[in-house]
Amino acid sequence: MSGHSKWATTKRAKAVVDAKRGAIFTKIAKLITIAARKGGDPAANFNLRMAMDKARAANMPKDNIERAVKRGTGEGDGAQIEELTYEGIGPAKTQFIVKALTDSKNRTAAEIRHLFSEAGGSLGAVMWNFELKCVIRIFKDKLPTADQDEFELELIDAGAQDILKEEEGITVYSKPEDLQKVKQYLDIKNVATESAAIEYIAKDETKLTNEEKEKVEKFIDQLEGNEDVSDYYTNADI
Repeated sequence: MSGHSKWATTKRAKAVVDAKRGAIFTKIAKLITIAARKGGDPAANFNLRMAMDKARAANMPKDNIERAVKRGTGEGDGAQIEELTYEGIGPAKTQFIVKALTDSKNRTAAEIRHLFSEAGGSLGAVMWNFELKCVIRIFKDKLPTADQDEFELELIDAGAQDILKEEEGITVYSKPEDLQKVKQYLDIKNVATESAAIEYIAKDETKLTNEEKEKVEKFIDQLEGNEDVSDYYTNADI
């Protein structure tokens, strides 16, 4: 798994102050808009349901969610949202893949390029060191309290390839095409997931000194603060 813990990202998102809430809503609205292009019914559109679940978890107003859906289905106003992926070298020669959702490709490209440059890096090919996997995270207090072994066996039957036990909870890995199947199993079991998505996982990680870690964390904070950045993945071992 990539070195930077997405558990940490989740905790920061939940503790966000009101001043930053608007930026988070903007990001989630774009996710909903992109997902809604394949249909506005969450019951028939798994990706839309996942995006709407994320919106509700962030306490995003219902009106905002509905506007984002309509924008995706062509019923609302607003410029077309594009999905973009950038690859680059960050601080201490760490590798990053950055996903963005934007209504201005030129603006976003310039901003992402500037962030990499400011951190002492640059855009460049790193995709060769990453592979796509389904990644599902479940906090410890959301796990079944009994029959843990049976639960893990059933997860494997549902498509899980690996189950990593961590301090915060468990991370479940599977093939990208099995995301919906594994998520549906967890829903049936009433196990709430903290996150469930297709992610780029680094094959080889980069070890860092404490000073290098600080630089990488600062770069990550800048990525998270950009409204167009929807997600990022790194090989930095933090």
